[in-house]
Amino acid sequence: MIRLRRTQLTLALACLVATVHARQAPVTTSPPSGSTLLSLTWIISQVLSNNPTLQAAGANWQAMGRRVPQARAWEDPRASFDQRVARFVGVPPNSFADERLMVEQTLPVSGRNRLRADAATAEAASAFEELRRKQLDAVSRARAAFFRLANAAKQLELNRKNSDLLKQFAEISHARMAAGNNSQGDALSADTELARLDEAQFDFQRQISDASTELNVLMNRPPEAALLPPPDLTFEPVDLSLPNLEALVLANRPELAMAQRKLEAARARLNAAQKEWIPEPSLRLEADRYNDASQIVSELDAGFSIDLPWFNRSKYRAAIRENESLVQAAHHELDAARSEALGLVVDQFHRVETFHHHTELYQAKLLPLARQTVAARRSAYEADKASFLEVLTAEQTARDAESMYWDHLMHYNEALAELEGIIGVDLAAPAHSTSDHHHQHMQDGDHNNE
Repeated sequence: MIRLRRTQLTLALACLVATVHARQAPVTTSPPSGSTLLSLTWIISQVLSNNPTLQAAGANWQAMGRRVPQARAWEDPRASFDQRVARFVGVPPNSFADERLMVEQTLPVSGRNRLRADAATAEAASAFEELRRKQLDAVSRARAAFFRLANAAKQLELNRKNSDLLKQFAEISHARMAAGNNSQGDALSADTELARLDEAQFDFQRQISDASTELNVLMNRPPEAALLPPPDLTFEPVDLSLPNLEALVLANRPELAMAQRKLEAARARLNAAQKEWIPEPSLRLEADRYNDASQIVSELDAGFSIDLPWFNRSKYRAAIRENESLVQAAHHELDAARSEALGLVVDQFHRVETFHHHTELYQAKLLPLARQTVAARRSAYEADKASFLEVLTAEQTARDAESMYWDHLMHYNEALAELEGIIGVDLAAPAHSTSDHHHQHMQDGDHNNE
């Protein structure tokens, strides 16, 4: 129950902060003035501020929070008033009441209302974790689309550079063929490779369009809205440890928090069902005025009534068994969510490590070697010690190596973004978990409450 009350305080604090930020922060859809390159930070801020799916999830969380005071409230008081309309027999004065006013209130002595409020608080906390999950998914999608956009733009840039370079070689080859120094096959090979590069340009342009559209949709902008050119991706290795990642996912993954809140809600409902056996008295106060009395109130009565649940045992026993089964189901769902989270972390960790290895290998070895080979083949070709086909092959190998480097770098950044989405915490943030941050807010809330 202490945990639920702390969670309630956390929800109220977070709701207040979100409301203040929503009122103070202007909603913008255009990049900051003076920017020349697309900013990932700006994209994420726009997604979190303007995405309609996140706004719907936030409204649902606030609605769930409004259920807590409803569940905790007492039963509504009851009032009745009786007025004599006609009497068809003669009676002595002050023998019967002509008016009667009654007020009745049920007292929640069993505490079932507080347990229902605990269950509603847990459900509101679960709705908050669902909002976090949607935020993490939206940010992960935005980051992945940004990385794809940056990669496609870089691939298009490389394609055009290689196309310009190959055109120069093609001109040289045609000139040498006219002078009788080269065969027609060299010129045809150059023209064929140029055609392949031209074809690839359309694929890269389509990839740029797809990534831009996805980013605009996530930011709730027109799909065809123009975006600034993205910057080149950078290789920033992150030191990862599988045991540390497993600890982080168990502490921060929203699905685990949702399963835990569902278990807490089920336990609260089970406790409430077990207390259905406790009668809750209704206190009653009646004021009567007799038929010939001069006073406003002739008689004041007090009484009480209780319900008798013991005569309907099958109903309440069935409710207890139902909630016991729901508690067991919530336990199993929590175990399943924990196992799934650990499995996802292991798989994603190996994926990150794989693309980290590929990116590092291309950056440190394969790409420099390919560039050195191109330089050597060009020098040999200019000295008539190498064929045009050897130069063309070296150029294609270097182009493929650089293209693969940017592809691997994109996949590495994508894998890191997906890993953070799985865990539920920014791996580049200071070394403390989201749950610790929430726990600190809970402690602050308890201290203020005291």
